[in-house]
Amino acid sequence: MTAIDTVAHSLDHCSRLKDAFAARTATVGVVGVGYVGLPLAVEKAKVGFHVIGFDRSAERTAKINRGENYISDVVDGELTEAVTSGLLTATTDFTALPRCDVIIVCVPTPLTANQDPDISYIRNVGTKIARTLRPGQLVCLESTTYPGTTEEVFLPLLAGSGLVVGQDFFLAFSPERVDPGNKRYTTKNTNKLVGGVTPACLDVASSFYEQTILTVLRVSSPRVAEMAKVFENTFRAVNIALVNEMALLCDRMDINIWDVIDAAGTKPFGIMRFEPGPGVGGHCIPVDPFYLTWKAREYDFHTRFIELAGEVNLQMPYFVREKIARALGERRVALCGARLLVIGVAYKRDIADCRESPALKVIELLQRDGAKVSYHDAFVPRCRTRSGALYHSVPLSVQRLREADCVVILTDHSGIDWREVVQESKVVVDTRNSTLHARAGAVNVVLL
Repeated sequence: MTAIDTVAHSLDHCSRLKDAFAARTATVGVVGVGYVGLPLAVEKAKVGFHVIGFDRSAERTAKINRGENYISDVVDGELTEAVTSGLLTATTDFTALPRCDVIIVCVPTPLTANQDPDISYIRNVGTKIARTLRPGQLVCLESTTYPGTTEEVFLPLLAGSGLVVGQDFFLAFSPERVDPGNKRYTTKNTNKLVGGVTPACLDVASSFYEQTILTVLRVSSPRVAEMAKVFENTFRAVNIALVNEMALLCDRMDINIWDVIDAAGTKPFGIMRFEPGPGVGGHCIPVDPFYLTWKAREYDFHTRFIELAGEVNLQMPYFVREKIARALGERRVALCGARLLVIGVAYKRDIADCRESPALKVIELLQRDGAKVSYHDAFVPRCRTRSGALYHSVPLSVQRLREADCVVILTDHSGIDWREVVQESKVVVDTRNSTLHARAGAVNVVLL
C-alpha cells in the first residue's frame, strides 16, 4: 500500500465513523459498567446510540438487562427507557466486542497494598480487545491512570493485533470526571478532555464525544490528558492535606479550625475553601496522586510535596481515634469497651459509595482498641472494613443515642436531625462540623 493509499484508507475509516456518529448508527461498547461506565452508557443510549455494556459481573449485567438501577447518578426512568427501547443491553461475553464501532474502557485502577498502581484491569481488557480488534474501530480509555499508560501499555497490546493505529483503528485517552452525587455537573455538562494517539485518532474521538457532551476540549496528546486528570485530583488532595494539617495545629493551639476557615473565606480573592475531615475517600483523591508519584520515580524525580500530602491525609483517621479517646477520657470512660455509635460511613454526603472511605479505617482502629462499634448510614446498609469485619447499619433512634458512650460523626448526610443528636448524646465527636447550627450552648460537642 502506498503512502497515498494509506492516507485514503485512514480517511475512509474516519469519515465512516463520523457519519455513523452523526446518524446514531454506531454501536457503542462500554467496558466496565460501574460508577463511570453505567452513567456513560445511559447517556449514549438517550441520544439514540445502541449501547452494549460489558462487565465481568453477571449480577450487574443481569440487573441492567432487567432495567434495575444500582448507581445513584443514573435516573431510574432513563435506564428503564434505554433498556425497554432496546438501545441498552449488557453482557459478560467479551466476544461481542467486534460488534462495537466504539469501545470505551471504564475499568478500575486501584492501588496495590504497597501503594503502587494496579493496572491489571487495563491490561486484561486491552488483551481482550486486541483478540477481536477489527479495522474501523475507535477505542477510548477513560480509566484514571499515570501519564504514558495509553501509549506505553494500552497501544502495544492493541498493536499486537497487527492493525495500525491512526490508520486501521483509532485510540484516544479521555479521562472520566465523574463526581458521584453531584446534581449540578453530570456526564453531559462536564467539560471533556480528549487526547488522541494520532491527529486522526483525536478527530474521530472528539467527534464521538461531541454527540453527547456539551464541551469537548482537544489536547495535544494522551499524556497531556492523563496528566491533567491526575493533576486535578492531586490539587484537591494537596489542599485537603493542607487544611487537615491546619486542623492538627489548631487542635494543639486550642483554636477552632472551622472559625478559621470561615474567617479566611471572607477574602474575595487568593483563597479557596477546603474543609478538614477524618481523611480522604472516593475513587480518585486517595488513589490518583500515588499514580503520579510512582511514575515520577521513573524520571529520578521525587514528588515530595504530593507524598507529604498523602502522609497527612492518611494520618487523619488516627487523629480521629485520638480525639474520641480524649473525649471519653474526660468523662472517665475507657476506649476499650466503650459503646460507640458512628454516623455515616460513605466517603461523602448523600451517596452510597464507600470506596476508600476514611470511616472504614476509623472503625477498624476503634475495633482494634476494643471499642464496641455500631454505625448508622441510610445510604449504606452494610459495609466491610479493610480487616474484613462486616457491619450492618442500625436505625438512628433516641435510645441508641442515649446508650452510646460517644457518637462519632464521620459523614454529614443531610436528613439527620443534628439537634436531636446533640441533645440526646452524652458526647459527640463531630469531624464534619455537622452540628454547626445545633450546638449553641452545648458543652458535649467535640470538633475535629
